[in-house]
Amino acid sequence: STRNQFLFTLLESTPYPGGGFVNPEGGDGYQRIAAALREAGIEPATTRNDINTFTMTITKQRTMANSSPGDVVKAIMTVLERHSAMSVKEIMRELQLTPLAATSGMRELMKEAGIPVEVELQAEPHDHTVGLKKSGCHGFCEHGPLVIVYPEGTFYCSVKPEDVKTIVEEHLYKGRIVQRLLYREPINQEQVPRYSEIGFYKKQHRLVLANCGAINPEAIEEYIAVGGYEALAKAVTQMTPQEVVDEVKKSGLRGRGGGGFPTGMKWQFAKNSESDKKYVICNADEGDPGAFMDRSVLEGDPHRVLEGMAICGYAMGADEGYIYVRAEYPLAIKRLRTAIAQAEEMGLLGEHIFESDFSFTIHIKEGAGAFVCGEETALMASIEGKRGMPRPRPPFPAVSGLWGKPTNINNVETFANVAQIIVNGADWYCQLGTEKSKGTKVFALTGKINNTGLAEVPMGITMREIIYDIGGGITN
Repeated sequence: STRNQFLFTLLESTPYPGGGFVNPEGGDGYQRIAAALREAGIEPATTRNDINTFTMTITKQRTMANSSPGDVVKAIMTVLERHSAMSVKEIMRELQLTPLAATSGMRELMKEAGIPVEVELQAEPHDHTVGLKKSGCHGFCEHGPLVIVYPEGTFYCSVKPEDVKTIVEEHLYKGRIVQRLLYREPINQEQVPRYSEIGFYKKQHRLVLANCGAINPEAIEEYIAVGGYEALAKAVTQMTPQEVVDEVKKSGLRGRGGGGFPTGMKWQFAKNSESDKKYVICNADEGDPGAFMDRSVLEGDPHRVLEGMAICGYAMGADEGYIYVRAEYPLAIKRLRTAIAQAEEMGLLGEHIFESDFSFTIHIKEGAGAFVCGEETALMASIEGKRGMPRPRPPFPAVSGLWGKPTNINNVETFANVAQIIVNGADWYCQLGTEKSKGTKVFALTGKINNTGLAEVPMGITMREIIYDIGGGITN
């Protein structure tokens, strides 16, 4: 703080002919400098000449019509570097020097000297300091758009374009939290600065949504960096297809599309069916009013779904998969296409995955919005180019499904659970949930509730906890 006081004094004071400083508050600014130096254990006399030279340089440069403003800034920075042992960039950050903090005269000098006076975030910063990254949905829909500043996790909500400059100027440069953009708990109106401390998130246990809002869904490298495709590698190179099926059975994972049928058992039926061709289908035809769970996963973490489908294909002996997704989800479709292309380019989809005999390709089928196509037999009819109408069962899809071949159908959330079960083991997954329903479930909170959005909670949680502790209660 002493060093900062010294540096701020130099910048905030106004030089005048004859040497020394006039403090903005009145009086000789040198006295403030001297006092600050004494507190730091430095004898002011040793710096008086530097300070006088500094002020006279500024005076000369400001009064000489042909002088370069760059020389003025250079003189300022030379003195600052000498007394702070920091580089110019470090000084600017330490001073929290921004266009808003600098005087208009200093801004002009900085601009003419080539020192940036306008702040601009870059997706790939050249100096690896501050970068701007897009991500999937954080789930807190009621208070979007959201901005989270890492590593501290400061959470800003209802951010408008005009707020961006304030966040950059105040938080990224000065380290000051922008109080007016913080979330307020609806009951006590208490401000909560950090993402992890907000009531909406505290009771959640995010497995399926773990990467949503944390990684760039259009960058496969970011998914791999957080363990992506590790489960597929383990399954293909270290496990037999039956071992994969057994692990999913043991986990107790049930279908998340509404039926709740044991996933491992479904996979076993499809595996046991003998055929030269088998299919995996992901049902992403989310048509229930107010539901957007699958959409959020596809938009925020598409590779997690692709990996789950590929593991299923390996387990049941399928080499081809379809994602049936509503055409009303254009962003989800765009990111799925990008994810599939990236995975194919890296050899994580396509022929001989991980140099094995296993090959798997995935296609996207856009649905036309018919609600009935959420039913699995109607969905398959739509993929085949027929009218989407349910048909009687049996035969079940595991025996005779798409084009009469054995087919396994699971929804987005079910596939999104698979990779973590394979990597961490069924015993780990069984720690969450109830005796008969393991793991977590994603719920969409909509309607007359304070905190609308997506909540992922362990099976067995009460409706009261979801509505009041996470949802913030009912609106008046």
